Amino acid sequence: MTGETNVTPTDGLSQSELDALSAFVDGELPEGERRVVAERLGADPRAAAYVTHLRAQRAALRALFADPAAQTSGPCIVLRVRTPWWRHAMLGAGSLAAGAALVWFAGVLETSHSLSMTPSAFARQADLAYALYAPEQEHAVEVAATREGTVVSWLSKRLNRPLSVPSLTEYGYSFLGGRLLPGIAGPAAQFMYENGRGERLALYISAASHTEAPVRLLRDGDRRTFYWATRQTAYALSGDMADDRLREIAVDVCGDLGGHPEQWR
Repeated sequence: MTGETNVTPTDGLSQSELDALSAFVDGELPEGERRVVAERLGADPRAAAYVTHLRAQRAALRALFADPAAQTSGPCIVLRVRTPWWRHAMLGAGSLAAGAALVWFAGVLETSHSLSMTPSAFARQADLAYALYAPEQEHAVEVAATREGTVVSWLSKRLNRPLSVPSLTEYGYSFLGGRLLPGIAGPAAQFMYENGRGERLALYISAASHTEAPVRLLRDGDRRTFYWATRQTAYALSGDMADDRLREIAVDVCGDLGGHPEQWR
């Protein structure tokens, strides 16, 4: 496809499709219809890009029109007590947040045409997915942990590989649920966790073109992502915490998922 400079998020989508995607973002669809739309996002990059566009617009508007008094204790759409990094970015950039999200998704879609996925590209996508969904109060996940068997079965089918949810209770984190995302090498899954202080971790999973890949660390501001691959499956654990603390958790997650944490240096 050519002529990319004139493409908009709504190109190729009918009005009824746009209405359904908007209702999906607003949480207004019945469960059955929501599931149909969620599955479509894993296979339709244009629909997925439009959903990201809507979510970025909503986040930007919330930040722009939030009560100024709330700035001292953090905006109402996050659970952390301190003011998060993206709040400052949105207040400074304003409506550019929606455009930034679209630039990210355009890059993801362009990269998806390549035959293989580099570990660094995978880690960056995992980090950005965490940055986008971790602050969400109402829609941090698509399917809640109360239906753990359903979300694991659904995402396993979509990724065409058996998935499991590692327990992080010993670290104080409970499983919130999961969602389906468009990934560089096909559909990707994100499992979200939360502790009693409202801090969140996300485990991002996708197919990998290589059987094994050693652990690496990606840093972006206060966010950290440890990522690795085993048995042609790539994993990334993202959180807003110190390297050593996240590494400790990632080592256990790697072992639970059949990896080789003893090889980590």
